[in-house]
Amino acid sequence: MSLVEITQHSHPVALELLYATDKNFTGKIIYKNARCFLHEKAMPLFEKVILLAARQGYTLKIFDTFRPKKAAQALWDFCPNPMYVADPQKGSNHTRGVAIDLTLIDSNGHELDMGTPFDDFTDDSHHSAVLAPEIARNRYILLGIMMSAGWDFYNNEWWHYQLFSPRDYPLIEDDYGMM
Repeated sequence: MSLVEITQHSHPVALELLYATDKNFTGKIIYKNARCFLHEKAMPLFEKVILLAARQGYTLKIFDTFRPKKAAQALWDFCPNPMYVADPQKGSNHTRGVAIDLTLIDSNGHELDMGTPFDDFTDDSHHSAVLAPEIARNRYILLGIMMSAGWDFYNNEWWHYQLFSPRDYPLIEDDYGMM
């Protein structure tokens, strides 16, 4: 089992790895090195997402993928709310390398309006939220692309997708040079 690195040179995506900056919900840098990885078994589905998005005129913007255990602990220490942050004692799907947090950007390089920013821990971030029609449309576009490519969604976060049966994948101990 190994992780595959995703870069803007290896794939036509935009990376804004917010945990490598202080522009995240903790206000602190979590990752010392901004690197983006997915489990090798997630890569065919990820590449299908890229293709499906491009066919509709969109590019992916990735906020987070693999998350080292030390990073998962730092997020939990700041916000121990299992509705939005995985308890590191139970393990995160990000720490298994099988989850991705992302949005869509249009042909002008603008993010689609999803109604809330990434890591907004309110009911408005839920897939079931009652939203303005344009925001709902944008979320459904992302949801449709992701599910058509074979990803499962997490109801509380419009930006979070994961492989089905994520607990079938082991937690990854290596930090892959991120911490």
